Amino acid sequence: MATPWEGDFRLVRRGKLPRPHRRAPRPAGDHLPPVLSLLEKKQEVADADRGLQEQKKAFQATMAALRQRWQELARKEQALKGSFVCFDKFLQDAEARRGRTLRRAAEERRRAQRQEAEAQRLRAQLAGLQEERARLRRRLQRLEPCARLLGRVLEQLPEFQEVSELVARYGCLADTLAELQLTERQQVARLEEARARLKRLQETEQDELLRQGQRRAELLERLEAAREETLRWESQWVQIQNTASEKTLLLGRTRMSALNMFQLVCQHRKQPPALDICDTEGQLEQVRLFISDLSATLRSLHQAEPATPTAPH
Repeated sequence: MATPWEGDFRLVRRGKLPRPHRRAPRPAGDHLPPVLSLLEKKQEVADADRGLQEQKKAFQATMAALRQRWQELARKEQALKGSFVCFDKFLQDAEARRGRTLRRAAEERRRAQRQEAEAQRLRAQLAGLQEERARLRRRLQRLEPCARLLGRVLEQLPEFQEVSELVARYGCLADTLAELQLTERQQVARLEEARARLKRLQETEQDELLRQGQRRAELLERLEAAREETLRWESQWVQIQNTASEKTLLLGRTRMSALNMFQLVCQHRKQPPALDICDTEGQLEQVRLFISDLSATLRSLHQAEPATPTAPH
């Protein structure tokens, strides 16, 4: 069955508390001066703060009533739980002892398993180390004569203080020798390749010489033919130049004749020359027109003359 304070608590959680009074918004077309707008905003903020304070006070009062009722309910629950404390404590102690026993047993089993695995790993590592020790001992016995030899060599070479320096020098010389051998093999391979290429070139040289000889003979024949053709074209060019000179001279004479006739026509017409000196076609056209006009005039005069009587014998 719900208690009255539970209903109040639901109202508080749903936010059904008194709201602060809000001003009605002004119409969009109503413009206020900036100072009045600022004062109005400050008044709205103050109204909102007062509403929030009132809401906060109501909420605090409601929460104080709820805390008081919760305290009463907690005291009642504490009183109801008092009778079960000893029994629960006994059960908890028994369960704790049983859990600790089980945990200790499981921890002992895990510890034993870890120790067994570690022992197996150590045994395997020991076996591997023993094998490595035996291998190194055999290698040492095998290399002992070399060590004695290196010691004697080191005594005869005062520039080396330690065997490691001698070994490093030997390694350096061995690397250099390997590089030189590789270089020698590469040079030999290049030399063989060059010899093979030279042999191929020598084999193809004779064929190339024969082809070049044939080519030279063909070129000589073509050169002789080109020379003959050049002489023929030179003679033709001389003829063309001579003909061009004659045609040029004839053209100059024709232009001079046309100019003379045009000047005569202009003198007969008593008109100054209206055409350019180089306009031969226009000059000839004027001469042709003059001759045509003169011929027409002569025909008309001939037709107009009376018939001459024949004299008696």
